[in-house]
Amino acid sequence: MPSREPSASAVPPVVAPDYWDEACRHLARRDRVLKRLMPKFGDARLQSRGDAFTTLARSIVGQQISVKAAQSVWERFVELVAPRSVPLRPERVLALAPAQLREAGLSARKAEYLHDLSRHFGNGSVHVDQWQQMDDEAIIAELVAIRGIGRWTAEMFLIFHLMRPNVLPLDDLGLLRGISVNYFSGEPVSRAEAREVAEAWAPFRSVATWYIWRSLDPLPVEY
Repeated sequence: MPSREPSASAVPPVVAPDYWDEACRHLARRDRVLKRLMPKFGDARLQSRGDAFTTLARSIVGQQISVKAAQSVWERFVELVAPRSVPLRPERVLALAPAQLREAGLSARKAEYLHDLSRHFGNGSVHVDQWQQMDDEAIIAELVAIRGIGRWTAEMFLIFHLMRPNVLPLDDLGLLRGISVNYFSGEPVSRAEAREVAEAWAPFRSVATWYIWRSLDPLPVEY
């Protein structure tokens, strides 16, 4: 399950998907478990904030450390790379050597990952302006070519940043645990079993996944 990440000091505008109500009606018709779960969370829904580069940079900074530690390192990284609230841009990261980035508390590997992310954004290897027209797998292929970004991170980006409606992150342990608790009385669940449950959710598997996460943790999931 993705972590709840503290907001940056300058809070960007929040955007919610326009398909949410339609998705909830569809899921209520197709899945009795979700029909029971969804009303518990009122009008809450998936939200997206921030730009693509910042979102992916934060995902790298936060890997394998606590939310609190990630926030501390992120704040130091931003102050180092983009002080005085100037925009965080790839060229600002590339202007500092990886060894300099480590002054923010980053590991050597994460500093290299942030450089690679910045190079991909700076040289046009990722087609940000075309993502709205590209399918999910094409975007995932671009993202996993960046060091430090695997399929799980790419899928979280599709759900939480691009708000794609039909992503099923089968590598997410929270999703598998939620399906286990809600559909299999707590028995372990395979990826194949999870995929079978999720067949009824299409074309709104992202929405169903979000509610399954919330069934385990009622606070909104952010990325």
